Amino acid sequence: MLTKFETKSNRVKGLSFHSKRPWILASLHSGVIQLWDYRMGTLIDRFEEHDGPVRGVNFHKSQPLFVSGGDDYKIKVWNYKLHRCLFTLLGHLDYIRTVQFHHESPWIVSASDDQTIRIWNWQSRTCISVLTGHNHYVMCALFHPKEDLVVSASLDQTVRVWDIGVLRKKSVSPADDILRLGQMNTDFFGGVDAVVKYVLEGHDRGVNWASFHPTLPLIVSGADDRQIKIWRMNDSKAWEVDTLRGHMNNVSSVLFHSRQDIIVSNSEDKSIRVWDATKRTALQTFRREHDRFWILCCHPEMNLLAAGHDSGMIVFKLERERPAFSVSNNSLYYVKDRFLQLYEYSTQKDTQIIPIRRPGSATLNQGPKTLSYSPTENAVLICSDVDGGSYELYIIPKDSFNKGDTVHEAKRGVGGSAVFVARNRFAVLEKSTNQVLVKNLKNEIVKKSALPIVTDAIFYAGTGNLLCKAEDRVIIFDLQQRMILGDLQASFVRYVVWSSDMETVALLSKHSIIIADKRLVHRCTLHETIRVKSGSWDDNGVFIYTTLTHIKYCLPNGDCGIIKTVDVPVYITKISGNNIFCLDRDGKNRSIVIDATEYLFKLSLLKKRYDHVMSMIRNSELCGQAMIAYLQQKGFPEVALHFVKDERTRFNLALESGNIQIAVASAKEIDEKDHWYKLGVEALRQGNSGIVEYAYQRTKNFERLSFLYLITGNLDKLSKMMKIAEVKNDVMGQFHNALYLGDVKERVKILENAGHLPLAYVTAKTHGLNDIAEGLADKLERNVPVLPSGRSHSLLIPPTPVLCGGDWPLLRVMKGIFEGGLDSVGRDAPEEYEDAADADWGEDLDIVDVENIQNGDVSMVSENDEAHEENEEGGWDLEDLELPVDVETPRATTARSSVFVAPTPGMPVSQIWVQKSSLAGEHAAAGNFDTAMRLLNRQLGIKNFKPLKSFFLDLHTGSHTHLPTFPSSPIISLAIERGWSESASPNVRNPPALVFSFSQLEDKLKAGYKATTAGKFTEALRVFMSILHTIPLIVVETRREVDEVKELVIIVKEYVLGLQMELKRREVKDDPVRQLELAAYFTHCNLQLPHLRLALVNAMSLCFKAGNLITASNFARRLLEANPAEAHAQKARSVIQAAERNMRDAIQLNYDFRNPFVVCGATYVSIYRGQKDVLCPYCGSHFVVSQEGEICAVCNLSVVGSDASGLLCSPAQIR
Repeated sequence: MLTKFETKSNRVKGLSFHSKRPWILASLHSGVIQLWDYRMGTLIDRFEEHDGPVRGVNFHKSQPLFVSGGDDYKIKVWNYKLHRCLFTLLGHLDYIRTVQFHHESPWIVSASDDQTIRIWNWQSRTCISVLTGHNHYVMCALFHPKEDLVVSASLDQTVRVWDIGVLRKKSVSPADDILRLGQMNTDFFGGVDAVVKYVLEGHDRGVNWASFHPTLPLIVSGADDRQIKIWRMNDSKAWEVDTLRGHMNNVSSVLFHSRQDIIVSNSEDKSIRVWDATKRTALQTFRREHDRFWILCCHPEMNLLAAGHDSGMIVFKLERERPAFSVSNNSLYYVKDRFLQLYEYSTQKDTQIIPIRRPGSATLNQGPKTLSYSPTENAVLICSDVDGGSYELYIIPKDSFNKGDTVHEAKRGVGGSAVFVARNRFAVLEKSTNQVLVKNLKNEIVKKSALPIVTDAIFYAGTGNLLCKAEDRVIIFDLQQRMILGDLQASFVRYVVWSSDMETVALLSKHSIIIADKRLVHRCTLHETIRVKSGSWDDNGVFIYTTLTHIKYCLPNGDCGIIKTVDVPVYITKISGNNIFCLDRDGKNRSIVIDATEYLFKLSLLKKRYDHVMSMIRNSELCGQAMIAYLQQKGFPEVALHFVKDERTRFNLALESGNIQIAVASAKEIDEKDHWYKLGVEALRQGNSGIVEYAYQRTKNFERLSFLYLITGNLDKLSKMMKIAEVKNDVMGQFHNALYLGDVKERVKILENAGHLPLAYVTAKTHGLNDIAEGLADKLERNVPVLPSGRSHSLLIPPTPVLCGGDWPLLRVMKGIFEGGLDSVGRDAPEEYEDAADADWGEDLDIVDVENIQNGDVSMVSENDEAHEENEEGGWDLEDLELPVDVETPRATTARSSVFVAPTPGMPVSQIWVQKSSLAGEHAAAGNFDTAMRLLNRQLGIKNFKPLKSFFLDLHTGSHTHLPTFPSSPIISLAIERGWSESASPNVRNPPALVFSFSQLEDKLKAGYKATTAGKFTEALRVFMSILHTIPLIVVETRREVDEVKELVIIVKEYVLGLQMELKRREVKDDPVRQLELAAYFTHCNLQLPHLRLALVNAMSLCFKAGNLITASNFARRLLEANPAEAHAQKARSVIQAAERNMRDAIQLNYDFRNPFVVCGATYVSIYRGQKDVLCPYCGSHFVVSQEGEICAVCNLSVVGSDASGLLCSPAQIR
């Protein structure tokens, strides 16, 4: 059995496959109907309207409907697209066992414990026929897949076949009145729609299931007599053909396989059995330990089965469908229908060569698994699972082509796998001794080589070399020198695909692909949610692979994408240009034409073949958000610009690539405040003050304009800004501009006009304007403020800028790679500003006079002060002004010959770390504390992060180093990667180097043990707590280390709890009862033997002194079992003798050593077996129920009783 999907749920009573989509419905004993995607392994939907178990469920063949029947006597028809029940059919008077849609008519058949079968019209929502005749529960009723028949099984020990031909005729409108009259008479006089055609009697107990053969006139039934019976029928009668015996309990369900000549049954004996339908013999049995099976379901079109049991369901296949094949130059050798076939790619001609031996054993899955071909000797090796793994060697005679009828004798042998390693040598894996046998074409052993690792399978890896696969790694082994040439960690590799030059290899697992070079140096890893099926290398070094649903590509740097969607899984054999040659599951050769433009474009970018990129942009229809996002991510926003027509996207890309010219053009088209602001920010970053000024003008952002003029030293425009603020009655703006200009008189005047006379007086007096100060003092009269004496004052005037006006000095750089060929603006648009290329933008954008004021332009205020006085009546109408459409846009000052391209910052390494990892320690090392805390909260329920703060900081600082630069420049921070080497690709980023390692924790553990032995409990507790706080941030490589880390958590938790109780005991000296209880609980912590002995001696002594002799003797016996020192052993024997003379406990304790218990980590009381408790999701400490929701007192991190997914500390766990 090849299990494809498995669920854990309540008992599954009904199953149904969707005919087209990878969906399965499961109806549960709890009343829930689940809709699963078995390919992705996800629950899509739940339907919960039935009251009680749902025993039957069925998908409609073409409509988005399914029907369900349950113990609430209701049949419900649902629409899965609308996620709701459409209507309910009522009529049955007892539990409904099965429901099924008819394949053509709008009918539903239902079987019920009310001893009837009903046929319903789901379009008119009425019952159109009731089939009565059974005299016990009807367990099952199913339509025939083609004819007008219904088969039913009942606990009255019979199977009945019903003819519903009359019902079909009734559902078709009669063509003439005479027929219609006849039908009316039949209805009026009680005509019968369905009649019993056969009653099949032969079972000794109630029959649970009966079903038709998809094509032959056969019925199979299963009953409580543990037997399966096969029945044949013709037009006049039906009879029993044979009985299949083997089940040990009631047979729940039985059916004919839709694509193979077999019968599949399941039973309450917890087994699924497969039977040969022609020989009527048992082929195979699959057992579960604890779960009884209840239902079987066969996919209508695919080779899939599903079975429901007590704790869920499984979707499975009985046999592999992958054809065994091997490619040699222009030919494909493959096995189909027990024949070796040859397919020539050039002529697309298929030839049958020789027949191959049928599997000898009567079990499933014995077909060819792999095929290896030697072109020089024209020899073929075919491996299968016959006899636990064997091979057959065929030498193909030259004259056998086109003569597929002569049987050729094969040389056979036993071995896990066999492959050709040279022209006339092949290697066979002997699993029992873990060695490789090299044989010649006469099947004689030439050489034996022991393998350095425990190997599951071997693959070809070049002449004389083998790629050996273990469970968690692969190696390349040189058979001649008997040495390892390469080694790579790779779990559960299934297939190996070499490139044509043998320089690169792809290792295919169930859900991942690892690309490596010929020495197994890792290049990249891909993860897929859907199963990977096959792959091949194209001529450009791109790996093309298939999943169940797609053909995809993988570039050498690990970038991947979808080429095409496929309806059925295919197995790629060869790629030639835009043609993919593949085999489907029926062994048919197919040629699929693909569009390779996308991956070739990305490959050209990766390999820096920019001439190819240019021609592809000009000649192809490359577009789409995915391509734009890819170009942005890879640092080519200037290329992405040429795919984009949308102005907003163009604007963002232009900003990212530093192309101010296109950004200005797009901003004018969009003309929104937010875009002008972004343009201003980017222009300011580039030092392009003319564009900054223009952007601020368009948004009327006077505050920013004022500051711009201040830093560029443009005092004339700054004074005009002050006048604009005065006109707009913006007092703060006016005051700021006066402050920037150092105009004290203006500041005093503004303060006076605003009514701030004391401030105006202080400003005038401080700056020596005594005349104005006296005038203000008269107005203030008695409220003149007193200035502090002995203080010196100075005039606040901003320093003169180094560079006044104009743009800042721009970095002169070469043109971008794509500037000349791709600059559509330069090529197509008229050159509006050619003359002004070298001009000073600051001067070009000079501000006009107030008389010509427009649109709130900066140039609003005249340079002569009389303007304000002349227009006193009307005032300044500034609010409704807009800039004219034809206002000239400034542009880059640099000439075309020396274009400034602002360097595009790459993605920070820390960001790459965060994107690639799901491990909290690596997120903390990257400095992304927020996501690290979220991960820890989700994985371990941690809420109190205060103890982890120092660890977070240590990780972050430890994964970065700092390089000093020039005195005036900032220090450069560099990320330190784990396992970095000079040979590593610059495009592949390793995870961060971490300051905490598992070996450090082991050292700390030893230090904690030492302190505990020495009685330094406070110091020991500090060390153990430190370990507990470090473990969530630790990263290890292998599964074995993950298990060790989890084991360490348990060890340390026990010590922390024990030491906390011991320290608490020393605090409660005035409470002898509590002292004894804590000492007793300490002995139940899972400690190392030396520490347990010390805890037992301590508890024994305390109890003996307190007169609790029974308890003391218990500790003494446990101490003697722990093999103590002689002195302690002597003391323990004395205690036992004393206790035997006086069996009593002076003090009643909350401690019963006979009853198993755990200790609450917060209250330190015993929680006996059977009492409710809650756990810490991280350290696993037990707590009384009242502690739920509190911070764990043991680890001081997690919330007690919270949900968490578990400790994640290794990339191996994610894989």
